Amino acid sequence: MLSDVMEDYLKAVYTLEREHGPPVKTSTIADYLDVTSPTVTSMVEKLADRGLVEREKYKGVELTPDGETVAVEVLRHHRLLEAFLADHLDYEWDEVHDEADALEHHISEEFERRLARKLGDPTVDPHGDPIPGADLEPPEHGDTEVLADHDEGDRLVVARVSDRDTDELRYLADVGVQPGTELTLREHAPIGMFVVRIDGEDVHLPERVAGTLEVRPADDGDGDQEVADA
Repeated sequence: MLSDVMEDYLKAVYTLEREHGPPVKTSTIADYLDVTSPTVTSMVEKLADRGLVEREKYKGVELTPDGETVAVEVLRHHRLLEAFLADHLDYEWDEVHDEADALEHHISEEFERRLARKLGDPTVDPHGDPIPGADLEPPEHGDTEVLADHDEGDRLVVARVSDRDTDELRYLADVGVQPGTELTLREHAPIGMFVVRIDGEDVHLPERVAGTLEVRPADDGDGDQEVADA
């Protein structure tokens, strides 16, 4: 049996591998989990002894196939729980992350199966993150870019928002930005704001938000009214 903390570390390494590629530096893991580098080094040694990670000195940490399977299963639990909390218990999307973190280690495989069936086997959580399937194959994340990398005039659809900053999630909810929202990038203002057009209205997004908001191009034929209004 693995401890909750061990599973948290494996999930963190998995997430950071997807963001930065393997191997992941221990300092990066420490920043992500808000712990000290020696604490990470101690835990990595324990995980390596169990065959869940490989560590190359001075380079970083990489999940083994067994470690990846554990991480993906924890992610599946987490994202199914987020979907259930939002869809059936009326949690706001800025509240579900911490609740799911507390519960993800303590549900059985049977509970997981029933939860997925109750939800209709969803493919994404409330933030747009892909939910791994029951086969525990790492999910495809799709071809997305952050809003800040796009040009003025681009028509886009929001694919994913970061769930790590509750204030940011509240702000996005207030201005009507969520996965599936169609928008047109109007302007990158000189004061560090991005102006986007949503349903004929201009919305201002701070540069830090535009740097994490993942989007994909709108399908042909989408957003014609927005372009006309521009």
